[in-house]
Amino acid sequence: MRREDLPYSLDLIDNYIKRDLFIKHEAISMTKKLLKNHYRCNRCFNTKQAKFIHYRCAKCERICTYCRHCITMGRVASCTQLFTWNGPHKRNIKKHQLHWTSTLTELQAKATEQLIESIAQKRSHLLHAVCGSGKTEILFLPIYEALQQNLRVCIATPRTDVVLELAPRLRKVLPSTTIHELYGDAPAQQGYAQLIIATTHQLYRFHEAFDVMLVDEADAFPYTFDQSLQKAVLKAKKADAPIAYVTATPSPQLLKQREGYSFIPKRYHNHPLPVPRLQSLFRYKQQIQKGKLPKKLQQWVERCITRKQPFLIFFPTIDMIEQALPLFCENILGVHAEDPLRKEKVLQLRNGEIHGLLTTTILERGITIANLQVAVVGAESAIFTASALIQIAGRVGRSREYPTGDIVFFHHGISLEMDEAKSEIERLNEVAYGQGSTQLPTM
Repeated sequence: MRREDLPYSLDLIDNYIKRDLFIKHEAISMTKKLLKNHYRCNRCFNTKQAKFIHYRCAKCERICTYCRHCITMGRVASCTQLFTWNGPHKRNIKKHQLHWTSTLTELQAKATEQLIESIAQKRSHLLHAVCGSGKTEILFLPIYEALQQNLRVCIATPRTDVVLELAPRLRKVLPSTTIHELYGDAPAQQGYAQLIIATTHQLYRFHEAFDVMLVDEADAFPYTFDQSLQKAVLKAKKADAPIAYVTATPSPQLLKQREGYSFIPKRYHNHPLPVPRLQSLFRYKQQIQKGKLPKKLQQWVERCITRKQPFLIFFPTIDMIEQALPLFCENILGVHAEDPLRKEKVLQLRNGEIHGLLTTTILERGITIANLQVAVVGAESAIFTASALIQIAGRVGRSREYPTGDIVFFHHGISLEMDEAKSEIERLNEVAYGQGSTQLPTM
């Protein structure tokens, strides 16, 4: 962590340094390879040389090098020092409370026991459970057991929306536990947190800090495509700390590297997963560009509004959302990853203040809204992979009160990814109700 990021006064930091309670590290290290300088960022472990930028530094009045890969966390350069705590790790034992009285299903209870056992044996674990199976509820008891043993727990996820969804639920069931939620522009939080819910980017700040690491939505972008984020998870946990991966759509790599494993093919309310409808929507791009809403899409929206059903419409690009938004009626908003009001807009939809949201894949995970209906416009687009479409379909029918709903893939030609997503959902339903093979997916 940089000096300016430490939660102490400058005098106290200097005092701790003199007493060897902080260890200083250079932020950017350099070695020679084939007579060329080769740089490494010691915060995010980036070694891609194209990500290092040279500039005239006003601080040290020399030519410095900084890492562009983790610039969103604040710049670290050649003259920057990083600090790790070298003092005692003694903590006051705190009494935690678990305020949760619901009953787990048989499959959930079995997965809970398996996860607790893996944590106790300090082995990796994969919780492979379909969307809406109650994965968060499965985590409650393992987290509580770890906290009772005075262990520090981290739930890391690639998506800010998942952090925002998990934090209030965990605060409710663990009312006496200090919980911090860390994401870009998160408000300052005081005290020592024994449970941290963070985006994977925020783990750049930590070094051997956690006794238990849970990676939720472990197959999501950008975690699976950015090795430095995977390294950040390993850096943030203690050397012998177990990692539990949680997802509905595990990658082949996750399926291979698991030690402990739990599989839940059925939703907690015992209703089947909604199977997507494939609906042609030819020339939708041209129609939207000309300022006309495709008729089938307009009719779908009108049905949702008439029935007072909240909805999400996924688009492949932000540009298409901006082109389409003026064509809809009032009380329908657009949202994407760079939207500073994303959290507020999702809350408006949840509270029934708006009819629906037009969104990118940023809301494919980590959102649960009762009676939600979902459409995908341009489902054949490359950004809609099979796993993304499965996650999107998983937004529908999640509550016990509304266990069904509509999920429609509007397309300009059926893609292999669409076919694969629909087939996998149908396969999982067959497995859940004793009619299909339990062979693991290959996606």
